[in-house]
Amino acid sequence: MALKDLIPFGMSLPHRSPEPIGMDAVRAVAVRAEALGFRDLWVTENTLDRVTSFDPVVVLTYAAAVTSRIGLGASVLVLPVHDPRMVAHQWATLDYVSDGRALMGVGIGQPRHLQEFQIPGEGRVGRFREQIELIRALWSQEKTTHHGRFYDLDEAGLGVRPVQRRLPIWMGVGHPDAIRRAAVLADGWMGAGGSSSEDFRRAVPLLRAALERAGRDPGGFPISKRIFIAVDDNPDVARADLARWYGEVYRNPEGTDTSGIHGTPRQVAEQLQAMIDAGANHLLLNPVCRYVGQLEALAEVVGLA
Repeated sequence: MALKDLIPFGMSLPHRSPEPIGMDAVRAVAVRAEALGFRDLWVTENTLDRVTSFDPVVVLTYAAAVTSRIGLGASVLVLPVHDPRMVAHQWATLDYVSDGRALMGVGIGQPRHLQEFQIPGEGRVGRFREQIELIRALWSQEKTTHHGRFYDLDEAGLGVRPVQRRLPIWMGVGHPDAIRRAAVLADGWMGAGGSSSEDFRRAVPLLRAALERAGRDPGGFPISKRIFIAVDDNPDVARADLARWYGEVYRNPEGTDTSGIHGTPRQVAEQLQAMIDAGANHLLLNPVCRYVGQLEALAEVVGLA
């Protein structure tokens, strides 16, 4: 049985790299991923970065314009550094212009993210919860009144509403408390690309138990992981490609073997199968170079080509 018959696969758009990224590559990956049958296209948010990094809403809007069916997701927005009213408007607009294809992933971020944007660390969990509450209210109500600890709004409405009745909000969090929070607040969960495969294996049973306590069906809840990946008939080439990316982007070459997947097509397929066996019901494949060639090779690995 092909891997694509077991779970859906997402594909990363070219959006973060030590080298400049041409929009021809973004367009080619978006169009070809849709034609091959990948479920969705994904980016990250890294606003203040030492490498090339696109704004997620801008590049997803571009992808929306050159495609017609494939989903459009970000994993994750560092929500506490944003005004939720602006986020609600941006993502409602993305959902509108894409005819209901937006999927917003959010996270609480790391202390350095708050420092970079002069956001107080005190009460960040409460701020995060209130932001999600306000965003969902603005998406679903014609007029919203909200008086919270961090935000106040009186009879305000967005200029555009999402096409989807419930625009999905996924969370990308790894701390046990945050995983339990995702089980209550989120519509899906995605393990971070920089987290290890072992972290994912430990997180899944914790998430499933929290979903059951919240009265939610674990079988119907998206459980995913971003996987930085490189495939080549020569396994040494694949490993070198991934190690170079981890070293330059994360400054963590060790991540090549702890959180990334690399090797021959057969080796990569076996490692993806292991992630499915660990509980993934969706996987985001994130090639780190030669984007179109890697897209075609990975489509063959999972059975989409």
